Amino acid sequence: MVLKESDTELDAGDPAPDFELEGADGETYTLESFADNEALLLVFTCNHCPYAKAKFDLLNELAAEYDDVAVVGINPNDAEEYPDDSLEAMREYVDDGHVQYDAYLRDESQAVAREYGAVCTPDPFLFAWSEADEAFQLVYQGRLDDALNPDDEPTRFHVREAIDSVLEGESVDLEWQPSQGCSIKWVDE
Repeated sequence: MVLKESDTELDAGDPAPDFELEGADGETYTLESFADNEALLLVFTCNHCPYAKAKFDLLNELAAEYDDVAVVGINPNDAEEYPDDSLEAMREYVDDGHVQYDAYLRDESQAVAREYGAVCTPDPFLFAWSEADEAFQLVYQGRLDDALNPDDEPTRFHVREAIDSVLEGESVDLEWQPSQGCSIKWVDE
């Protein structure tokens, strides 16, 4: 395991890069699939990393709590080297209730992770829907909460603050502190 901190190349206000990915449910998803939501929380995550696993409950709670926010996990890890991150294993995580996001997607080519500048799991990106631009625009990229290690108990939930701001029609006034977790397991590294 290599511990990494998030460091995206996307800036506030940038549009969400488009994608077309298969979900653990067998459906194909694009950004358009979530356009009925006021916000979209994309989290690059996986099944095997202890940092990512420590955030499953929080992400499940967010998906259940916010009707106007799509919570989407994207697993970009090399499934050949890390079979726990295969699409089949992702399906098992959904079927047994470990993952209850609005969608859990497989980035087999890793092109989406590269496009977003994701480097670790978990690596969260929060986008707000812009009616004027008819697109999701980045409003926050950083920590889900202040529990940086898997065994830590969070005392502050940065992502909840950011989501609440979006849903209240306010700008997200949070410092973008890097998330940290296992490095994404790239095929060519």
